[in-house]
Formats: sequence, structure tokens, C-alpha cells
Amino acid sequence: MWKYSAFSLLLCATTSVAQFDRSLYSTSPPVYPSPNITGAGGWDEALEKAKAFLKELTLEEKTGIVTGTPGPCVGNVAPISRLGFSGLCLQDGPLAVRQAALASVFNAQLSAAASWDRSLSHKRGKLLAEEFRGKGSHILLGPVIGPLGRSPFGGRNWEGFSPDPYLSGVLVEETVLGMQSVGVQATTKHWVGNEQETHRFPNNRDGKTIEALSSNIDDKTMHETYMWPFANAVRAGSVSIMCSYNRLNSSYGCQNSKTLNGLLKTELGFQGYVMSDWGAVHSGVDAILAGLDMNMPGGLDFNVSEPSFFGGNLTLAVNNGSVPIERLNDMVLRVMTPYYFLKQDAGYPSVDGSSESLGIFDEENYRHQYTLGGTVDVRGDHGEVIRELGAAGTVLLKNINGTLPLKHPKNIGVFGSDAADMTQGLYVEVNINWALPNHNFEYGPTAIGGGSGSGRFSYIVPPLEAIKAKGNSYGALVQYVTSNFAIKNNALKSNTPMLAPSPPDVCLVFLKSWAGEGWDRTSLIAEFDSTIVVEKVTEVCPNTVVVLHGAAPIVMPWKDNPRVTAILAAHMPGQETGNAIVDILWGDVNPSGKLPYTIANAETDYAKNIVNLTEPVTDPNAWQAYFTEGNLIDYKEFDAQNKSVAYEFGFGLSYTTFELSNLRIEISKGNISRTPSVTAKILPGGNVELWETLVNVTVTVKNTGEISGDAVPELYLSLPSESGVGTPVSSLRGFDKVFLKPGETNTVEFPLQRRDLSFWDTVTQTWKLPSAAIGVNVGFSSRDFKLNGEITI
Repeated sequence: MWKYSAFSLLLCATTSVAQFDRSLYSTSPPVYPSPNITGAGGWDEALEKAKAFLKELTLEEKTGIVTGTPGPCVGNVAPISRLGFSGLCLQDGPLAVRQAALASVFNAQLSAAASWDRSLSHKRGKLLAEEFRGKGSHILLGPVIGPLGRSPFGGRNWEGFSPDPYLSGVLVEETVLGMQSVGVQATTKHWVGNEQETHRFPNNRDGKTIEALSSNIDDKTMHETYMWPFANAVRAGSVSIMCSYNRLNSSYGCQNSKTLNGLLKTELGFQGYVMSDWGAVHSGVDAILAGLDMNMPGGLDFNVSEPSFFGGNLTLAVNNGSVPIERLNDMVLRVMTPYYFLKQDAGYPSVDGSSESLGIFDEENYRHQYTLGGTVDVRGDHGEVIRELGAAGTVLLKNINGTLPLKHPKNIGVFGSDAADMTQGLYVEVNINWALPNHNFEYGPTAIGGGSGSGRFSYIVPPLEAIKAKGNSYGALVQYVTSNFAIKNNALKSNTPMLAPSPPDVCLVFLKSWAGEGWDRTSLIAEFDSTIVVEKVTEVCPNTVVVLHGAAPIVMPWKDNPRVTAILAAHMPGQETGNAIVDILWGDVNPSGKLPYTIANAETDYAKNIVNLTEPVTDPNAWQAYFTEGNLIDYKEFDAQNKSVAYEFGFGLSYTTFELSNLRIEISKGNISRTPSVTAKILPGGNVELWETLVNVTVTVKNTGEISGDAVPELYLSLPSESGVGTPVSSLRGFDKVFLKPGETNTVEFPLQRRDLSFWDTVTQTWKLPSAAIGVNVGFSSRDFKLNGEITI
């Protein structure tokens, strides 16, 4: 039974490898057959249309629907002209139509998470999808909630939201709803345990295959942490889920029947199709029977000139009985039902001509199948929202004596390479190994990261240019040195002064930390001698404001320097990066961002949680990542160890002040069972009773300062010991963002659902409400609780 499987170990909170039996992680239990689509969740009518379409298909056309093919997009499903089906265009990525011309480069999801703003996340998803639709892309390869952020060194964490599953779940749900509201298919990725870039692919050593990293996750951790936000995405109707490169308990993610058939399609009631990541398929029949529905890009690895595991091989497998025709039919229905549900059959823009460079046109005879449009400008006024979210996702960490907002200083110094314009084009390219960018790294704003989640800028507003414009508007002198090398080598104290007059009234230092797909960060300190740059600037400037852009967290050895009077974590704001930070610096926008992660005092304070075998290995299964920390990642790790931090999860200052009062807790219904009913419906997202509100918590929030601003009250629950060893000290389970004028009050409501109040019981294999009291804490961060109470159900 599943309860005795590798995933169900009761060790989710152990901290020592010696405390558990590794052999119990060696396999992932089989779950067959792959469940058929039922149309649950309002897809009934679309499913009937898909069934009618299915009846008209030949066997070869069916296998073509589920197999990628060369075409104008990064992924393509071939047209079937005799049936009026124009095919499907799949494009990267989570913040832009990646390489397309005249498209916006939105804020990274990291910035959206730092905003703690549901409505802005929804709007961002909607506008991004509008651009995909305008470019003729049916399928948007995003949003990202895997990696979740098990390790602060993870190279792709910036593509996702937060290492907190609740915050990620709320924001991915809003993002999916926004994207699909305009008729574009969302592909939530990467399912599941894709928590490091190092050795994500298998490789060959002396003729022997060394398998990709295996993420070994126990059942409790899987449900309470890594599956959690995916449940939100499925509930929101995400029509596609992309499986990951890594192995899970020794079985590759795109052919793991337990996670695909069992957890995703059965437990979460997923009705859409499972799409492979590019090059993540290592078998045909095994992957198909395990629940994989679509092979992208269609060939082995990235070379579509090689035969696909699907395509003709799938046709052969059906003919010889290795794959039941019913399984292939379900695959086709899962792909086509969303097409009809989102009304993509009712007229859809042609693929934009500027997208051709993205695709793979190795064979000339594919060209005639596609109708390409001209170069369409899809940007509209989206820059305004990008600017708004860029400011909303900026977190004020330090502000001594009201340094910020700036009061129209007449002499402004700007320092650091992150403030400058890009020097070698507007596309943040990477080399063939995706290890380091070829250009646009040292100079230019780190407004986004690299890899498939990147984008091509049609314009970018560097911080220096925005500061010049702001300073010029009231006659200020703006002086600058953007070469970190020059600053390091004492340019600010040379015989020929770089600054005159000196010191400036305020010195703005811009630091950056790069991250991208294909590699993990080796340091959490900003690059290009950032510590020395801050030291050299503060030697000449007693009023220094440091702005951090890029990957997060960034550890700050200089944070307690008294001459560093303010610190801003500005994350990855997209194309309006300069304007967004100027809005915050001069107070046109009151900062309301909150950290969606923890900033430690030192790099070594974090559990690194990255497996990197430095010696050459010959064991095919050497790469193993044991998730022995269970649910205790990020702030839950620090809380469990009672360890001090620099800035805690949920922290963020404002230019005004707020207070909380009047905590009220109301049980919304009586006679509540400990577990959800086994006879309750399973709809997308899982058992419907998990999403019922059982408790309502309300508080009053008041702006006690003199400036209008947004308050972000946060609610944390502390489950009792019966929830299991390693239960977090507290877990985020509610938040809201409320705009208040000076002296204004408002009531904030936190509806708590059954899932929010429960723990995963590995013995009974269900979510269970504790019988003892649950602690309730409401405040302004994970370590700043203002109100306390209890819930007893």
C-alpha cells in the first residue's frame, strides 16, 4: 500500500542523514492505470467537442497531437488542415514572450511575491497572457512554482514566487486565473522536486550513464510543502502541468507513475495534460503509461532531427499493444479539451513573424503548414503596470532617521554597474552551457534573470537615467561612477576628484546578483566586489542608500554600517526598473513590499541544500538529494533552530506606521469532522471539503502615521505536537494588502480553509484536523506578532 511507500516516511523533520534508512527512498510505488479525463470542473462541454474531434483523427494524427514537431515556436503541435486545426504554438516564458520583438518584459515572479499583492499578480498574469495571445501563442510556459526554493542558492528561484508554499499557492492561483481569463493556456511548472540546477540532466562518463539527481522526498513533506502550491494551480484550472528533469525517489519525474497518475491526476483531480520539459523524456511506453501526455519538443533531447520517443514510436506501440488505444485517446482529449474550453478554436491570431527565430525549422517542408503574421506590437500600456508592480515588490529593509523618502537633494551621487544602461544589446543571452552570460552582465540593470525564463527588452529604463530625469526636474546635480572596478581602486578618493562638490547629499549604490537557468548560485553576496564598493562609497559619503537588484536572498556584510542609512531590496522589476526605484526613493510610492524569503546574517547560516559531487563519479545513481529537513525550509528552518536573522520572512518597512487590534476568531460551522469525507467530490485541486472555510479570523488595522500607504497584515498558525515531529513553529496561512489614509482603519478578514488548519497524516493518508488548540498569531512579519489567540475545533 501507498502508506508504506518511500514517500510516506515519518521523518519529514529529521535533520541528520544517520537518522533514517536511505533504502526506503530507493523506489517510487507504481500507480496504474493513468486516470481518464472526466471534464470535472466545468469542462464538460469542451470535453464533448474534444471527443467529436477525436473521432475524426487517424492514428498518426492522434500521435501527432501529443508529440512536438518543428515549427515557428519554441514548441509546436502540427496543424491538421483537413480538420481546420491550425496547430498549437508554445512559447517561453513566465515573464515575457521570450525572444519576440515588440513585447514587454514583465517583473519576475520574485518581484510579484515581494508585493504580497493578489490583485497585481492577477493583473500581471492577465496582461502577460494578452501579449502571448497577440503573438499567436496558444500556450504560455509558466507560471513557475518549482523550484519552490528549498535552497537559497537555487539558480531558478527567481522564476518562482517564494519558498513558502502558502504564499506561492495564493499567487500562482491568481496568476493562472489571470492568464487563462484571456484564453491563453497556462503551463504551471515544474512538477515536482525540481529544487536545484546542478546535475539536473543525466550525463555520460566513460560510456556509462550517470543518472540525473534524484530528489528523495517523504510523503508528509511532499504534501505539506512541495505539492501545496500545485494544488492551488490545479484548482485555478491550469490546463497544463510541466514535469521536471530530476528524478523523484529514483524515478524520472516525467515517468513517475506515483506523482503523475497518483498524486496529480488522482489526488488533485488534474484534468489537463502533463507536458514534458524540453529533453526530460527518457522513455516512450513507460512514460506514457505513467501519465505523461505530451512530449516536447518532440525529439531526443533538444535535437528534433532525432526520432521522438512518441510520434512514430507511439504509433508502433499502439499497433503492437504496448500502449492501449484508450490511453492515447485520453492523451488527445486532455490536450484538446483545454483548446475548446478556452475557445481557442473560435478564431485565434496567427503566430507572429518575429517569433520565427525562436522555432526549429530544420525541415523546409514544415514551413508551408504555418501562417505567420507580421511583427505585432503587443505592449500596449503594460509598462505602467510593470512600473507599479516594480515599486510594489521593492522592500525597504533599513531607514535610519527618515533618510527615505528623499527630500529633493541637490547633489546626488549614483554608483555601481547595476545603475548603468545595458552595453551589448537588449537580450540577456547565455552561453551554450547556460553557466554565465556572454554579455549584459557586469554593466546594466539586473531586471530579470537568464535562461528560458528570460526575455528580450524592447526598452529598459536604467536606474541612472531615471535618477537623472528626476534630479533634472528640480535642478539637482547628478554625479555618477558606474564602474565597480574604478570604485574598488579608489576612484572616489583619487588626486583628480571624481566628485565635485563632495560628498553628495545622498549616495545611491546599486548592487546586483545574477542568476539563471542551468546553474546554481555559488554565493549569496552580490557580485563584482559589492562589499568593497559599499566600503569605498561610505568612506566618502555619510548618507549612503544601497539598492539591491537580482536574485534573492542577498546577504549583506555591510548592513550594520552606520553610514549605510537605508537599504532597499528591489528584486527583478522588469523593463521599468529605473522608474520603479525612483518612485520609491522620492516617495511617490510608499514602500509596501515584504520579504517573501529570509535574509540571514551570513551565507553559512542557511542549510545550503544543494548536492554537488565534486569528485568524478562512476555510480549511475550517485546523485541523491535527501530532503531530510522536511518542511523546515527558509523561515521555518530558522524558527526551528531559534536562530537570529538579518531580516525575517514577511519583513518590510514603510514611510508610515500601522497598528493591529481586535483579533476575533469565529468557527464557521459546527460538528466538524477530523478528516474530509472520503465520499466528497474530487474536483481540480482535490477533495472539495479541503477548500471549505471552517474558521474566520478578523483584525482591525489602522494607519497611525502621517502618510497614506498599504499595510500587509499576516496571519500565522502554530499546529500542536500531534501534527508530527518537525511541524513548523509557525506557518503563514493568511495575508491581505490594505490601503489606508492617515488615521484610517479597516477590518481585515482571514478565511481559513480545512487544508490551512490540517496536517497530512501519513498513516490514514489524508488531511487531518488536530484535536488540540491551534495557535493564531497576526502581525507584520514571521517574527513580529502583535495579536495572539487560539482555535480549538
